[in-house]
This record gives sequence, C-alpha cells and structure tokens, in this order.
Amino acid sequence: MAASRSLYRTTTQFSQTLLRTFSTTPKPSHHNHHQQSHKFLESHSYVGSWWHSDPPRDPEAAERRLAMLRRDYAKQVKVVRKEYIREVELMRLEQQRKDEARREALRLANEEKKKLKAEAAKLRAHERELAEKEFRQTLLKERAEKLENWRMKETKREEKKKEKKELLHRKSSLWIDESELEKKILEAIVVYH
Repeated sequence: MAASRSLYRTTTQFSQTLLRTFSTTPKPSHHNHHQQSHKFLESHSYVGSWWHSDPPRDPEAAERRLAMLRRDYAKQVKVVRKEYIREVELMRLEQQRKDEARREALRLANEEKKKLKAEAAKLRAHERELAEKEFRQTLLKERAEKLENWRMKETKREEKKKEKKELLHRKSSLWIDESELEKKILEAIVVYH
C-alpha cells in the first residue's frame, strides 16, 4: 500500500513537471513580477510546535501552552504590524515629497511661462507703439506735403489771375481802331462760345 502511494506521488510529480516544461504559458509580465520576486519571512519556531513537540498530558498545561503560543504570536504580529505601518508611513512621506516637488516644478514652470508671456506682451506693446509713432510721423509728413502742394497750386493760381488781370489791363489799355474793333469782338464771341 505504501509502495503504491509513493509510486503514485512520483508519477504525479513527473507528469506535473512535464506539463510545466511543455506548457505554452506566456512569460511572466512586469505586472506579476513581484509575485516571483517577493521574499517571504522565515517560518517561526512556534509554527507547528504544538504537534511536533511532545503533546502535554494535562489539559490545563495544554491550555497554558496554547495561551503562551497565542500571546507570542500576538506579540510578533504586533511587531510586524508596527513595521508595516512604519514602511507605509515612509512610503506615504516619500510620495508626499515627490508630489510637493512635482507641484513646485509645475509652479516654477507656470511662473516662467507667465514671465515669458508678459515679456512677449511688453515687446508687442513696444513694437505697436513704435509702429503708431512711425505712422503718425508719416501722416504728419504727408499732410505737410499736401499742404505745401496746395499752397504752391494756390500761388500759381493767384499768379495766373494776376497775369490775366495784367494782360486784360494791357489789352484794355490798348487803343483799337474801329475797323479792327468789329473783328476783335467777333473773335472774342467765337472764343467765348
């Protein structure tokens, strides 16, 4: 019977090994890598101490022994919990420090961005002011040129008027013969119409 059990165990182990060897399971991903890399604590001396040592004959002694094992286990769990709480607190503080550093970096980047934006706006305002000043100067120059042109035209017109008046004065002061008078009147009428 014992031989058949041992034979069954070895064949079962052999078949499981073959299945693991020839199976088409994918390689472990980084998501479950921690399952392979996790280090478990060593087993403690009190684990299995109840049945590996000589069993007590007296129920009171067994109860005392069990209470002592429970108390030792509670103490060890308390120590492990404290260690876990300390590690979690350290991780929380580290994460908080990283978050604060990230927020500070974002704040500095935003301040830099605002500063650059303000400088760009200042530069654009200065360029706009220069363009407006140049435009005003060009406008004043054009106005001055137009005014000068208008004055020149006015002076020319006045000169022409004076010349016409003078010509008219000279012509009117000329003595015209009666024979030429009719001819001049006809010319003036023809020219006038």
